[in-house]
Amino acid sequence: MEIVISVTAKVAEYLVAPIIRQFTYCCSYNTNLEKLKNELEKLKIARASVQYKVDDSRIKGDGIQQPVEEWLITVDEAINEVETLIADKEKSNNRCLKGLCPNLKTRYQLSKKAEREANAIVGLHEKGRFDSVSFRTIPEETWLKSTQDFMHFESRKSTLKGILDALSNRNFNMIGVYGMGGIGKTTLVKEVGRQAKENNLFEKVISSRVSQTPQIKEIQREIAEKLGLKIDQESESVRAWRLLEQLKKETKILIILDDIWGSLDLEAIGIPLADDNGGCKVLLTARSQDVLSCEMDCQQNFVVDVLNDKEAWSLFKKMTGDCIENGELKSVVTEVVKECAGLPIAIVPIAKALKNKSPYEWRNALRQLKRNFLRSFSGTQAVAAYSTIQLSYNQLGGEELRKTFLLIGYSYICNVKDLLYRGMGLGLFQNINTVDEARDRAHTLVDKLKNSCLLLDGDTSERFSMHDVVRDVAISIASRVQHVFAVENDDVPLTSWPDKDTLKVCTAISLFNTNISELPQGFECPQLKYFRISNDPSLRIPDNIFTEMTELRVLDFTKMHLLALPSSLGLFQSLQTLSLVDCQLGDIAIIGDLKNLEILTLRGSNMQKLVEEIGRLTQLRLLDLSNCSKLKVIPENVISSLSRLEELYIGESPIMWGKVGGVDGERRNASLDELNNLSKLTSLEILIQDEKALPRDLSFFKMLQRYRIFIGHVWWLVPPSDGISRKFNLKLTNGANICLNEGHIMQLKGIEDLALDGLPDMKNVLCEPGREGFPQLNRLEIRRNGNIVRLVDTMNCTPAPTTAFPLLESLFLRDLRNLEEICRGPLTAESFCKLKTIRVEGCDKLKNVFPWVIGGGLQQLQSIEVSSCQHMERGDESSNNNGTEVIELTQLRKLELRSLPQLTSFCTEFRILLSSSPSSLRLLVTKC
Repeated sequence: MEIVISVTAKVAEYLVAPIIRQFTYCCSYNTNLEKLKNELEKLKIARASVQYKVDDSRIKGDGIQQPVEEWLITVDEAINEVETLIADKEKSNNRCLKGLCPNLKTRYQLSKKAEREANAIVGLHEKGRFDSVSFRTIPEETWLKSTQDFMHFESRKSTLKGILDALSNRNFNMIGVYGMGGIGKTTLVKEVGRQAKENNLFEKVISSRVSQTPQIKEIQREIAEKLGLKIDQESESVRAWRLLEQLKKETKILIILDDIWGSLDLEAIGIPLADDNGGCKVLLTARSQDVLSCEMDCQQNFVVDVLNDKEAWSLFKKMTGDCIENGELKSVVTEVVKECAGLPIAIVPIAKALKNKSPYEWRNALRQLKRNFLRSFSGTQAVAAYSTIQLSYNQLGGEELRKTFLLIGYSYICNVKDLLYRGMGLGLFQNINTVDEARDRAHTLVDKLKNSCLLLDGDTSERFSMHDVVRDVAISIASRVQHVFAVENDDVPLTSWPDKDTLKVCTAISLFNTNISELPQGFECPQLKYFRISNDPSLRIPDNIFTEMTELRVLDFTKMHLLALPSSLGLFQSLQTLSLVDCQLGDIAIIGDLKNLEILTLRGSNMQKLVEEIGRLTQLRLLDLSNCSKLKVIPENVISSLSRLEELYIGESPIMWGKVGGVDGERRNASLDELNNLSKLTSLEILIQDEKALPRDLSFFKMLQRYRIFIGHVWWLVPPSDGISRKFNLKLTNGANICLNEGHIMQLKGIEDLALDGLPDMKNVLCEPGREGFPQLNRLEIRRNGNIVRLVDTMNCTPAPTTAFPLLESLFLRDLRNLEEICRGPLTAESFCKLKTIRVEGCDKLKNVFPWVIGGGLQQLQSIEVSSCQHMERGDESSNNNGTEVIELTQLRKLELRSLPQLTSFCTEFRILLSSSPSSLRLLVTKC
């Protein structure tokens, strides 16, 4: 009996159970499909959230994690498959038996598949819960790929080889390089790092400049940044611990610490010590062997000596050219080179200063070099270095350029903006009428000083630096010629001030990063024109300090705590520039008494409301309120009162702009309508978080020559300007109703960076007959606009063909649901000729990307990404050229085609010439 029951059960299991399951699938057909739809919507929401984070990360320059990119691709494929399945649902409604019964087989199949897909989507949803979607990209030292600054002198080959051999030695962890300032230590160790990386001695090479007074946090920040490690807002000890742990994990890393002046606590920085550092090695440079041997315990040190005569001549000739081989000049040049004493920092500037000069100028230079101006320096080589830099200073063309050199030297400024503010205040720039003219002059002067090797390039076109030896000479000259008193990085509190007689003739006082116990009561400085104190928040300023400074023109307090500005400040009638940067400010109402003030910068300060008294500064030409993260209130009529204002900077400051047409009699915040009263305004940086604050009258747009305007954007999500001075970015919330349209945007002159997200009224193309278009545009991004049909239309333009976007490098089009073509009509070869990157997403009516007429102008293209365009058929537009046309894409490094269900080919009518190195091209084609 038990056997019969068991057999019966097995028969039921194998025969009856499947029938029940099939019947269940048929019965739960609608339920399974409804569940699938619900899970699909949840997945779409999750995908949109992840995509938003990805887009923001890309804007910040971060890399996207591979699992995230793979998840997005998988999700896109799953969504399309499920949408196809749901569309097939219609088939399940077919009936059998002449319509008397549902088609159970079709229902069963769809129901079973719906259940399976729903479970798969749930799994995908769970996998999309990423803690982070991005990672910080690690910048590589730019000099690691360049050898242009290094000359392979015979005398330094052995030194270079010796350092590389020492770094290869497993027993050596800390190597030193020493020599006098300007001898070429930095250039040499950079070449060491470059060759060490090239020869796979190290996987990573990181450098940081230490300088005379080490700033531990800055060194930590620089090393961490190059490791891809974020250590902001942490104590020095915690930062050190995190660096230490990270560096211990590195298998082969070289850290170059350049310009060590004394004992440096590597453990306090976070660099592993010699006995436990694993794969981390340290290369130091210093001006003293004792620093390396006695204070840093380097295991081996190498000296960098002056160049021999032959090498000095070669370097000098490289700077001047073959003209020095002239028989008449050669004997004098030989003496000049000899006076340079083999010191590169002397040879390079003096050679450039005398290049293409007449024989009598060479002879005059030689006489000056032999006089040895400096007496406070010890050693003949140091004196020679000073003499050559002094000569380079003397060779500068014009008093304006010489004063600029000295100002940069004693004021420790390192960017064009600060040079502009101080130079204008001191009346440095001659024969200029506007702030913009002064800026051009400042850039020109900086370039001339760089060309004379008295300034060094910075990391952007706006920044620069000055070599320590050059600065020493500049300060020495300034103290002697202009009676300047300048002090930087004092290790002990400054207690000894110049005597009264010296102060009476002093024209500038610059105290940079000093440790001052107190300021004397009542400076007697009747000739003082420039006064700067930087980075001493504990210092208290006496109330009567300015009583005897009647000629002061520039006052600069940086990183100070000022509960109230001294009352004696109100006595000034000559003050032209007031700079309170990164200060903790209290009562600053007295600023309103500075009737002749032309430049006021409160950049980075902590105020929440701008004082009304600033509205009394009727001579003000430049107001800088950028990066004031707490500033929300500007009283009404303050801005409109500044009738002479030429430049206004309110970027990164979350002003709560008042809306035009508020309640009568209500005290309101300033409205943007006040900008229309500034008839001289030519430069504007502004963040407008609430697009509804925009006035109807935007006539001030027409006057702007330089601008960075962000509407609806969060400022810090916008990528750096990279030298771009005309940027307009708009991001509207859904359903925003504003008066801004493309006509207003066209009023802005020479836009270089244009991003439009959600502007509903843009119905016309960006380039059409009768319009200039955007000839200066470098970057174009358009999102969420349903009215644009094509970007460029030249069908009716005269003359034809016309040029469109000749300088455009980056093009991004997203969610333009009615976009049919990027271009229509004939275009010149100059059109799109600079284009490097193109991204197209979610443009469902777009059938192809590149019109064949511009095919020959895409040689610069480096990256192509096309995704989620439902009707994309080809990468190119068909033509009648019978396949004879060749598209040169030799710079192409990235080609990604995603979710293009109608795509048949990337190119059919052309032959494509790609890079000679196929391995350099990343190709991704999915769901096409």
